[in-house]
Amino acid sequence: MRAIYLGLCVAAFAAGAAALDFPSRAVRIVVPYPPSGNVDITARTVAPAFGDALGQPIVIENRAGAGGTIGTSAVIKSPADGYTLVLGSSATITAGPAVYKNPPYDPFKELVALGAIQLAPIVLTVAPKTPVNSFAEFVARARARPGQVTIASAGNGSSNHLAIELLMRQANLQLLHVPYKGSGPALTDLIGSQVEAMMDQLTASMAHIREGRIRAIAITSRKRSPDLPDVPTLDELGVKGYEASTFTGLFAPTGTPMAVVETLASALRKAMANPTVRGRFRTMGVEVMDMSRAEFAAYVRADYDKWLKLAREANIVLE
Repeated sequence: MRAIYLGLCVAAFAAGAAALDFPSRAVRIVVPYPPSGNVDITARTVAPAFGDALGQPIVIENRAGAGGTIGTSAVIKSPADGYTLVLGSSATITAGPAVYKNPPYDPFKELVALGAIQLAPIVLTVAPKTPVNSFAEFVARARARPGQVTIASAGNGSSNHLAIELLMRQANLQLLHVPYKGSGPALTDLIGSQVEAMMDQLTASMAHIREGRIRAIAITSRKRSPDLPDVPTLDELGVKGYEASTFTGLFAPTGTPMAVVETLASALRKAMANPTVRGRFRTMGVEVMDMSRAEFAAYVRADYDKWLKLAREANIVLE
């Protein structure tokens, strides 16, 4: 019995010492999507300043698939030591778990929020060969061809997918949803006119819009984006009350020592206060989320409740 007690004491001491020594090596951030999408761009924007604040390099690892659940699940199963984190988003933390019949994980039991990063509006864009130049023309085309106008998203259960479902519900449209494994591949097909339209975070779409490769016809935020002042909101366009923005934030596996959690959270706050980081996010058309760790956790819960309500009302259930 005494040996067991001593063993537990040694283990506890070792864990405490490791927490005090944190970080002593590189920290890995898993992005559960392919390169070039909103979540990937966000991670690579924050990583240098986050690494500087921690005093260790940040390694970005893309682990895409299954609407972001593969990469997120991998982090949940990793050692809870602070060295493997996941960049979570509405899709993997709130929207996805709200619509899956049997979610592969419980984000509120298996992950701990470290801090918020950014809030991105979703933009409705059309392909170069899609013969519409406004939302009114898009609606007319969709109603003339019910269930035939293709619209891409970053994947089943993604926040973009739910934004499409919300649009169809509130605007009385029948569109053909085409899910991809991330927004990067979807944008490639949109630019190539393999699909007619797409709903995606402004972060990932902005450069293509500015360079004329795709056309923005509506935005999902309550107010117009300062970066796209000529693109009206869906609420303005008659879809009253429509709003769908997506967040990104950093999460660690539950069980991570609180000292490590606080170290990571403090470093993230320093990174988000960096003028260069904030300036880059402004050029992407997104809003920096200035929240404490507790405020962010409460925001995440409220966002989940919102999407769960929509999923139940619209009978959206994914296997």
